[in-house]
Amino acid sequence: NILRERAMEHVAGYTCGNDVSARDWQKGKPGKQWLLGKSFDTFAPCGPALVTADEVPDPGKLGIRLRLNGQTMQDSSRFLFPVDFLIAYISTVCTLLPGDLIYTGTPSGVGMARRPPVFLKPGDRVEVEIDGIGVLTNSVSSD
Repeated sequence: NILRERAMEHVAGYTCGNDVSARDWQKGKPGKQWLLGKSFDTFAPCGPALVTADEVPDPGKLGIRLRLNGQTMQDSSRFLFPVDFLIAYISTVCTLLPGDLIYTGTPSGVGMARRPPVFLKPGDRVEVEIDGIGVLTNSVSSD
């Protein structure tokens, strides 16, 4: 129950995160299983660094890009919900503790929504870049 007015006092910093989803798994389950389809081992990588909150005056204005094999698939600086709102809202549902991560959402351009759809496959290289924070690079593996 963190007050929105005090929410930013609870932010240590910012990093890049890749909100990986097993769409094939999600589609085949009752209720689509959005939560569990994002919960496999190795999903939700983050990094490469933590930039302290005082170094990011307005996180809602940071550009976010995702590149797949060098091609930009997502590019946005638009947040649907401000960070302070997200913290206040989430804290009404669960207890937030030091070290918890909040992934703030996904810019438009996800592979499943493309025509034709684009899905990750072994050998793909995924880069998530956030202005002033860095680039998180991961390779897709079937292992």
